[in-house]
Amino acid sequence: MRNISNTERIDRRTVLQGAASAGLIGLAGCSGNGNGNGDDDNGDDGSGDDNGDDGNGGSTDVIRWHAGGTGGTYFPLSGEFEAVIEDSTDYDVEVSSTGASVENVGSLGSGDADFAMIQNDIAFFAANGSGLDAFEDSPIENLRGVATLYPETIHVITRPEAEIGSIADMEGMRVNTGDLGSGTQVNALQILESVAGLTTDDFDEQNTDFTQAADQLRDGDVDAAFVVGGWPVGAVEELSTTADVDILNLSDEERGSALDAASWFAEDTIPAGTYEGIDEDVNTVSVQAMIATREEYDADIVEGVTEAIFENLDQLSIKTDFITRDSAQDGMSIDLHEGATRYFE
Repeated sequence: MRNISNTERIDRRTVLQGAASAGLIGLAGCSGNGNGNGDDDNGDDGSGDDNGDDGNGGSTDVIRWHAGGTGGTYFPLSGEFEAVIEDSTDYDVEVSSTGASVENVGSLGSGDADFAMIQNDIAFFAANGSGLDAFEDSPIENLRGVATLYPETIHVITRPEAEIGSIADMEGMRVNTGDLGSGTQVNALQILESVAGLTTDDFDEQNTDFTQAADQLRDGDVDAAFVVGGWPVGAVEELSTTADVDILNLSDEERGSALDAASWFAEDTIPAGTYEGIDEDVNTVSVQAMIATREEYDADIVEGVTEAIFENLDQLSIKTDFITRDSAQDGMSIDLHEGATRYFE
């Protein structure tokens, strides 16, 4: 059963700036003390049956799965995971739309989520308490990996009228760097700075989810937008059929600068014809999408969910060329959960 939750935008901004110790989205309770309890949407303390927590990190009711924005890949793929899990186990799953990686890490840390979709770079930052202001000296000690899934491609979408031919050309432009608190925003700011030395003082930063970013491009309200997701991304597909857009082809030098600055980036290509009007391959970089959970969550449930997904890959329709049992630990940047270890060992 799918649900779209509403997290206040000010919370996401605070996470990225590191103010108030990122406690607004639950990072304050991320010391890995094993209780996994956090306030749910109804204000319960998480210790009773109302939200399905049995008090020992296990779920007796609904598995709370945090995805991403509805215009990206996390949300529809999570919906397919929901279907295979509910079809092949006794567990019910509730998929929520969120601001994605950074927000999802906080939800796992506080126990407000049981599983979540995140990027491998954000997972590394969170687990190690470094690399990102939100986690600096405040590691998310209970964060655990389940499986890596597919490359998340950096799409840099531009309006043809803006005549943007390089990352450096975005100086002084209106740039949507992704939803506040998302891995997209983190990656966008990393690329802008490492490739062209641009900070938020050098351009007009806009922040929305993928669907709203597409609307802004279509309406001429921004000049460029970053979208991070496995191609084809639904919001980009729809945009390309209703408006003229370009996807920036990163030069060898630009890609090299990004790769030198961040080890989690990898070379990637968006094939010609993936989106309407994009008739040539687009060279870019990518990170890796993964499923994460929390250390104290019931190992039997994690094993069962992992098995349900990877024994029913033929029932998926999204990213099927990439999601395999054999590649499910490629790029894993954090320790595995006990339940996932049982399945993959």
